[in-house]
Amino acid sequence: MQKILTNFKGDRTIWVVVVFLYIVSILAVYSSTGSLAYRFRAGNTEYYLFKHAIITAFGLALMYLAHNVRYPNYSRISQLAFFVAIPLLIFTLIRGTTIHEANRWITLPIVNISFQSSDFAKLALIMYLARILTRKQEFIKDLHSAFLPAVIPVLLICVLILPANFSTAAILFTTCIVLMFIARVRIRYIMALIGISIVGAALFVTIMMALPESGRAVTWQNRINTYINKDQGDTYQADQAKIAIASGGLIGKMPGNSTQRNYLPQAYSDFIYAIIIEEYGLAGGFMVLLFYLIILYRGIKIAHKSPGTFGALLAAGLSFGLVFQAMVNMAVAVNLLPITGQPLPLISMGGTSLWFTSLSLGIILSVSRASEQERANKTREDTPETSAPASGQ
Repeated sequence: MQKILTNFKGDRTIWVVVVFLYIVSILAVYSSTGSLAYRFRAGNTEYYLFKHAIITAFGLALMYLAHNVRYPNYSRISQLAFFVAIPLLIFTLIRGTTIHEANRWITLPIVNISFQSSDFAKLALIMYLARILTRKQEFIKDLHSAFLPAVIPVLLICVLILPANFSTAAILFTTCIVLMFIARVRIRYIMALIGISIVGAALFVTIMMALPESGRAVTWQNRINTYINKDQGDTYQADQAKIAIASGGLIGKMPGNSTQRNYLPQAYSDFIYAIIIEEYGLAGGFMVLLFYLIILYRGIKIAHKSPGTFGALLAAGLSFGLVFQAMVNMAVAVNLLPITGQPLPLISMGGTSLWFTSLSLGIILSVSRASEQERANKTREDTPETSAPASGQ
């Protein structure tokens, strides 16, 4: 057992937190997919349990493999990943599989496996932006030499994600803004970028709403109107989530005893946090929130101790993006934000999101592993060699 544990390098706290969230994920998905099982699998509730357990195990394997790669190698990998992400996003917009009036998925032929290209693009962009900002540190305050080379890929990827998935584009854009701030890009450039992007996004939505058959724009408008005017519109999802949270109380109904899973759409994905609170109470919901905050704290600590700028930006950007998405999902579940369609990282059912989140955590652990090795090497160098005792003494 000790030999197995020694193969898991990097921040031990993150490993423990992730395993805990994997367990919560398996239990919550199993509990919340009962209606799916009776609708599509003739009541075979174990089908989704085993399927999600396999997806989770594969995610853990991806995390382990990623943490074994030396983090400087991700600088070169990011170049390939970024230039693969662009045609993937374009193909998704044109020929992607339509789900909920949006082309978000690519279905691979023969094997008939679907994946969400934006999840790949998020990871690729954060790695690529960390690479650019690292290489431009010598003149990071310059507009033409540093800011423009950094902002062009950000706008390109976000614009390609925006038509099908507004919330993902917004979360990714915010993460990139935070990354540029950490990298010491001039504040006035960042503020100008935010202002221009807000105007551009508003103009895009206005144009989409003016076009015929603009399904996504109508969906965005309905969600915002429903959130603002709670007495009007279709508030069914929000109401069912509130019932789930209110009925959970302090310690919940205990695992498997949720009733709102039968009424709440996307109970196994977008609103899984409401089911967690219903079954595990406010105590369980707080623990899940706390563990995400621990990931953010450890990610910042890893970034601070990183032996290089690229590693620091990787750890900071990936940990912030993961936790920020989790906060958005949880805020939607408790009706603090309009419905976004964002899954809860590491917990919601779905292979693509869980796998790329696991890869992100593996990269963070790779940076942590390098920091540990550097500290160990420094300790050995600073430790004076003890002289052997003289013979005859």
